[in-house]
Amino acid sequence: MENKNDLNQGWNFDNTYVKLPSIFFTKTKPKLVPSPNLIKFNDSLALNLGLKAEFLLNKTGAEVFSGNALPHGSDPIAQAYAGHQFGYFTMLGDGRAILLGEQITPTGNRIDIQLKGAGRTPYSRGGDGRASLGPMLREYIISEAMYGLGIPTTRSLAVVTTGEWITREEPQIGAILTRIASSHLRVGTFEYAAKWGNIDELKSLADYALKRHFPDFADKSNKYLYLLQEVIKKQAQLIAKWQLVGFIHGVMNTDNITISGETIDYGPCAFMDTYDPNTVFSSIDMHGRYAYGNQPQIGAWDLSKLAEALLQLLDEDKDKAIDIASESISNYGQIYRLNYLSGMRSKLGIHNEEAEDDVLIKNLLDIMHKYKADYTNTFRALTLQKLKDMKMFCSSEFIKWHELWQERLNRQNASKEDIYNLMKKSNPSVIPRNHRVEEALKSAVEHSDYSVMNRLLDVLSCPYDYTTNHEEYAKLPPKSDVPYRTFCGT
Repeated sequence: MENKNDLNQGWNFDNTYVKLPSIFFTKTKPKLVPSPNLIKFNDSLALNLGLKAEFLLNKTGAEVFSGNALPHGSDPIAQAYAGHQFGYFTMLGDGRAILLGEQITPTGNRIDIQLKGAGRTPYSRGGDGRASLGPMLREYIISEAMYGLGIPTTRSLAVVTTGEWITREEPQIGAILTRIASSHLRVGTFEYAAKWGNIDELKSLADYALKRHFPDFADKSNKYLYLLQEVIKKQAQLIAKWQLVGFIHGVMNTDNITISGETIDYGPCAFMDTYDPNTVFSSIDMHGRYAYGNQPQIGAWDLSKLAEALLQLLDEDKDKAIDIASESISNYGQIYRLNYLSGMRSKLGIHNEEAEDDVLIKNLLDIMHKYKADYTNTFRALTLQKLKDMKMFCSSEFIKWHELWQERLNRQNASKEDIYNLMKKSNPSVIPRNHRVEEALKSAVEHSDYSVMNRLLDVLSCPYDYTTNHEEYAKLPPKSDVPYRTFCGT
């Protein structure tokens, strides 16, 4: 039902996605829940969206963010898309998510408002369409941490419990997350259009993506090539940022690769502690397809699927279209490498470029790998010049590397203060350590105590501040013989 008293809540919907051909969505309303309770609300994000917290931090908000009451102007739909999941193509779609509409913010931005866990849709494929509290809180924590780190991401506006139990391996508390995004257009959306739509429907989707995300296409001789090139650029930049902070997505399927260049889907993701390119956390990634060191190459593979989906639009001549697409994808590696090297130089306080910088970087990473050094805390220690707490710092390899690094810093025209400031803003003092995230989730889910999560979120909101309250959150977890595993939460 529509909430008739919500005009003062700040909702300002303008729903353009429903103007696309009907193959791309199905109008679907959220399923009612028995007893919604608003347990987490992102006040600062709400303000940016133009929403008024004073009208939502109560029972009204619980009704809206559970889907029991529809905001004024919303037009709820479930989106259709496909995807290559672990390399295998399949039909997908929003199986438990419902897009309420597009909020126009006070600054004129267009932002999707989506309820995740809002009930069955035509794309549920046998699932119950619901979500449990732990995974929804996990997405809230990690997505807000990514935002704090300055990494493009979907964000979390609210979490409600539904007053019902859902069945997984065992009964779990039902919950719904309100997710916001620049859009929910994915590589898989284009794969879906190319497979099951006609060329006019594919064109309408591509034109929509251009208008929404890349409006400077008007003067381009081939606007669909421009679309492909811009998505390639954004994804190369995004994955470089992941690598720079040790983030492992866990499910880089094409349905989780956005056209906007935002990180989406925080299921089995995690941050790396000990540096190892082969690190995998996801329980479903049996063969390490999406390991930390594989993410850049998988990004190229996923983007090749977007290129294939756009072939009909790139050129009428199929052979020419393939050549155009291949050339575009071949540029991905260079764009990624330039962004990664630039980021690593900043992490080491290097302001200019020298040809041998990549060797200096690689040698440090090799030493870190050999000595099983913590990724984040290594760069934190280098930033603070506190080189005592790790076995690696006493090794002959590191001492030699450190001398070469200091020589490199002395060859640039930058003061010690300039070097420190660059490193400080490039190396987070804290990340969402896996044991800290689990601690927060356990306290919230098992004891309804959100204070642990709130303290963690407060620290993660300013990861580059290097304040005294960061010290505790920078500590490593107790050693364990059992490898850390994450789960997709579906």
